[in-house]
Amino acid sequence: MFGSIFYNLWGALIAFSLYFFMTLQQPYTPLRIIIGSFVAAIIVFFVMYIVRFLIAYVLFTPTADPSLDDSGLEENSASVVDEKGKETSTTNSTVEFQDESTEDIAQAVRTMMHREDEQQVNA
Repeated sequence: MFGSIFYNLWGALIAFSLYFFMTLQQPYTPLRIIIGSFVAAIIVFFVMYIVRFLIAYVLFTPTADPSLDDSGLEENSASVVDEKGKETSTTNSTVEFQDESTEDIAQAVRTMMHREDEQQVNA
């Protein structure tokens, strides 16, 4: 469920206040105004549970079933010729390619930082 019980309490407080101030100028007895305000607050308190449930239902995004989704595990086959001239096929997943590119990026950043340090020392 979305939020917490404080949403219910805020809704009840707002409903109490609105009903109270709207009926204050009416020719009702003070007891009737206060009782009506409490009834409105209690009703809105319980209606807020439904509102919170509907908000959670609308915002809910289901997680994909990993057994049905093979798009993230595509494999790329490549044949490699080793030193002896023997051809072997290797299979690499896209995750490994992403890891290698991340390592390349990290190495490039380290190199640039090292160059900046050398420039600061030489200056």
